[in-house]
Amino acid sequence: MAAGARGGLIRAVFLLSSGVLAHVEDLDDTFKDSRMDDVWLVDFYAPWCGYCKKLEPIWHEVGAELKSSGSPVRVGKMDATAYSGIASEYGVRGYPTIKLLKGDLAYNYKGQRTKDDIIEFANRVAGPAVRSLPSRQMFDHVLKRHDVLFVYVGGESPLKEKYIDVASELIVYTYFFSASEDVLPESVTLPELPAVVVFKDGSFFTYDQYEDGSLSSWVNRERFQGYLQIDGFTLYELGETGKLVAIAVINEKEQNEESTRLKDLIQRVATEYRGHFNRDFQFGHMDGNDYINSLIMSEVQVPSVIVLNTSNEQYFLPQEPVNTLEQLVGFINSVLDGSAQAHGGDGIFQRMKRVAYDARSTVMSVFRSSPLLGCFLFGLPLGVISLMCYGMCTAESDDGADDMELMKRDGLAEEDEEEEEEEEEERRRLAEEMEEDEEEEEDEEEKSPQEKKVD
Repeated sequence: MAAGARGGLIRAVFLLSSGVLAHVEDLDDTFKDSRMDDVWLVDFYAPWCGYCKKLEPIWHEVGAELKSSGSPVRVGKMDATAYSGIASEYGVRGYPTIKLLKGDLAYNYKGQRTKDDIIEFANRVAGPAVRSLPSRQMFDHVLKRHDVLFVYVGGESPLKEKYIDVASELIVYTYFFSASEDVLPESVTLPELPAVVVFKDGSFFTYDQYEDGSLSSWVNRERFQGYLQIDGFTLYELGETGKLVAIAVINEKEQNEESTRLKDLIQRVATEYRGHFNRDFQFGHMDGNDYINSLIMSEVQVPSVIVLNTSNEQYFLPQEPVNTLEQLVGFINSVLDGSAQAHGGDGIFQRMKRVAYDARSTVMSVFRSSPLLGCFLFGLPLGVISLMCYGMCTAESDDGADDMELMKRDGLAEEDEEEEEEEEEERRRLAEEMEEDEEEEEDEEEKSPQEKKVD
């Protein structure tokens, strides 16, 4: 009985797992020819990629939920290393890459890899670029759901055509709606129609072609609330807006009077000086300084104020403590007019510093997480290199000793040769003297008796 129950449970789990996995289709090279018939959400992965393996269970949950909710989006995955030609056609440069393919268009997903965020992206992009709001009730409902809401108000016009084009481009970030003027609340009065309006921060702001530049740039700047809680991912997204980011760096776990004061000052500037700073600055606060420290390769005090330029990795710090709203506004104005001292940047020296900083951070993180592994990974290569250096130095010393020995031997050989030459010269001299003596004796014997007497 128990064995049968266990068997039934195993079969149920297997069937459930099979059902979940069936919602994600494995794609091959035939996908390119058949994909135009449907909207596809595709994960381009590599089998060896750790991030891809981490995404896999989340991806199956995405497929199951989209299927159960009746979404028209089909979910698939493709081994980008096995089908590299197709992956390169879709601009896959890293793994995992998530794309929504709709007709001839391919939309990159740049959000966080969570189930809810991916599903929200799929439902937003798969639908029409511009959604209609037919009633006041629908407008109120949508306004409650979205912190930032873009609405085109009016009939057919060249501005609406531009709005549709911008929506098709930027729908990866936010929703776009259209409505007639009578759908809007009575408190919303527009100077002229047609108009593009953004509702956020408890108010609304109208696009002005002459003051705000291109519609695409204006939407990209306005798609965030005026004041945000900023983390690393949000800072990455803000980099695409081209704005400078003014941040109050605080510790939310240990709030103190100074942290609260700086946070309130940043919020006041974002609200009260919107007309002056909104085009160039994004305001917010960040909990803790770890991410900022790694970004600027230096230590930022907590609490403090910092302005980041994400386009060139420069940052600005106030030269004196910020105690009042006027001091904070003065500091931000100095950044805006270029009189504030800039730190960091993306020059060659900073790039070299970044390489060294990242290497040091990697080594330190390995030793903090696993000291034994760190010793093995870094100690062993250092030991091998030390032995090689010692061997090279020793070899040079031995060669030097051999050279000295050879030189000594050469010197001794030369001395021996000199001695032999001297001995040979002495023998020749003695031989010559002996020959002279013999000749004299012979001459003596050859003399006549008379000559001997004379002698």
